[in-house]
Amino acid sequence: MSKGYKLLILASCVLALVVVSLGAYTRLSNAGLGCPDWPGCYGFLTVPNETHELSIVEQKFPNAQVEPEKAWIEMIHRYFASFLGFMIVILCIVAVKHRFNKKDSVYGLPFKHSIALLILVLFQGMLGMWTVTMNLQPFVVMGHLLGGFTILSLLVLLYFRTQMPPGTIQRSQQGYSFLWAAFALGVLVIQIALGGWVAANYAAPHCTGLPICNNIELFSIESLFHLPVGQSNYEFGVLPFETRLSIHFLHRVWAIVTAVTIFWVSWKVYSTHQSEQIRRSVKLVCIVLVTQLALGGLIVHLQFPLLLTLFHNIMAALLLLTMVRLCFLLANRQGVSI
Repeated sequence: MSKGYKLLILASCVLALVVVSLGAYTRLSNAGLGCPDWPGCYGFLTVPNETHELSIVEQKFPNAQVEPEKAWIEMIHRYFASFLGFMIVILCIVAVKHRFNKKDSVYGLPFKHSIALLILVLFQGMLGMWTVTMNLQPFVVMGHLLGGFTILSLLVLLYFRTQMPPGTIQRSQQGYSFLWAAFALGVLVIQIALGGWVAANYAAPHCTGLPICNNIELFSIESLFHLPVGQSNYEFGVLPFETRLSIHFLHRVWAIVTAVTIFWVSWKVYSTHQSEQIRRSVKLVCIVLVTQLALGGLIVHLQFPLLLTLFHNIMAALLLLTMVRLCFLLANRQGVSI
């Protein structure tokens, strides 16, 4: 497999992490509607600032007010996301080319994996459009967030597959380690989805205090089924206070479930395997998890500062990637194809 192809995958992984971070910053800075149209900004490829451009904006968007800072945040995110999509298209083209060229030295690239990435990035582009055209509908916003995390995870998994193809390490049957890790990964994905639901409904500031919300008596299971639908604009949230408090508190409760699950699985895997590579991977998962838990508490204590909350989002992505790596190593060692 060519070195250039591996470097392209690695560059795509780094770019995907940047795109996820920019997407989080766009949400947290309330810049999601900085440009009310898609894919341009008020009909332009850049943020309009010239007098004649602003005149056109007044004609086409009579009720809109151009906020350059928010508009640039949104457009920079779109530029990086578009470039990531272009790189994924290149990865797919290379995989397709070598799929039908058996004489080539890099024949055997993960073809289905690359096709799945292409399909997903196209759908992610549609979600990006709907995020704007549907005025930050929370279901779409959460789907867009999960799509970004999924693309990042698949790119990193693709990189792992090219660095360590199946069969390159000695396989050994080690009980149900991979299944334990996969289960923990599933629990983590639910937690990330709940975090996305909190962000999409602007529910973070509605649950202050530690370890439980100050107004915890307002929590109710029934309010969790009060869905944000039927509105013309969802910016800054439309759900009542008690519903957003309940959403945030559920995120906290599931964070405890996630932490206990990952720590338990980490202990099981660490005590079962003698491989230093797997043990180092377990330690990395635990370090990132502890950091993420500390960040969550600090964010609430400091009343949700933007940069710290952004770091919390990035750490969630890194925790996901460390779990993906652990699952990959265990699957490879146990002969499971992923």
